[in-house]
Amino acid sequence: MHLEEKTISVEQIYNGKIIDVTRERVLLENKSEAYREVVHHSGGVCILPINDKGEVLFVRQFRYPFKEVLLEIPAGKRENGEDPKECGLRELKEEIGAEAENITYLGKLYPTVAYDTEVIYMYMAQDLSFGEQKLDEDEFLDIVKIPLDKAYKMVLNDEIPDAKTQIAILKAREMLV
Repeated sequence: MHLEEKTISVEQIYNGKIIDVTRERVLLENKSEAYREVVHHSGGVCILPINDKGEVLFVRQFRYPFKEVLLEIPAGKRENGEDPKECGLRELKEEIGAEAENITYLGKLYPTVAYDTEVIYMYMAQDLSFGEQKLDEDEFLDIVKIPLDKAYKMVLNDEIPDAKTQIAILKAREMLV
């Protein structure tokens, strides 16, 4: 079939806590063979909380692969079979200490289509009420409030490099303006 590859064999290379990696031999449409390395991930959710003042509630945290502190919206890894919306609500409560009266689905994204199976589901949370954060014992972050319009400009000015945060801000602003 045109634009399809058929899996011939799969070799498990790594089995970890967050990801698994396979090396897969595939048959191409021209009948030649190639190899694909695939990172398998259970996926995640991000949730864009907007308070009654029109401010986005971000988390600022250290991201080890880049060795820098990044500004992101609350997000987390889905457990296998976990409902994406429930995961988003859990992350909102854990990271921001908030619950939302209104949740809007913003869509899904494939962050790295060439070699990773991760899917991130995006939501917007409004009509927030606040309680205590419930951070994981190895999680350290600060909460930062930024007006949605300013956050939008920060995305356009390359001040927020995180893809899920960029896309959620762009979608939410378009929906709300």
